[in-house]
Amino acid sequence: MSLVRRAEPKDAEEVVRLRQVMIDSVRTLDGTLPPASVTDWQAASLPTLRRRLAEPGGDFAVFAVDHPERPGGLAATAVGTLEYRIGRSGNPHGVAGYVFSVATDPGMRRRGFSRACVEELLAWFRERGARQVGLTTSADAEGLYASLGFVRKPDPYMQLKL
Repeated sequence: MSLVRRAEPKDAEEVVRLRQVMIDSVRTLDGTLPPASVTDWQAASLPTLRRRLAEPGGDFAVFAVDHPERPGGLAATAVGTLEYRIGRSGNPHGVAGYVFSVATDPGMRRRGFSRACVEELLAWFRERGARQVGLTTSADAEGLYASLGFVRKPDPYMQLKL
């Protein structure tokens, strides 16, 4: 029996809590940790997250490990989405996965929970025909992803906030 399960709408608050743990652990461009958590987004995000978690056949999934010491809590999560992009060599059907918000409760680290969640997420991507999976990682997590086969790419990724 796997420790990992698909998150459900009742898990939304814990998924958001662990997302904040992940956000707070990501260093800023100058290499320092953020000065303080900004949590004003959390309440507004919960209805959408609950709706998305209620769509088991959709293009969004959260895999989680229950917290062994806190009933109703989560120890770790890995979140992913499927996207369609016009096909190309190596991915003719254009199905791509994206991993984000991999987080472990600070007191539950070094137990393999995040690895187990990511492995389940990768299996979910494969079942749905994804031929490539991308992610952005911190230096601290790069070893985990490399051990799963991810390689760093010189990607000219750009972003525009609307």
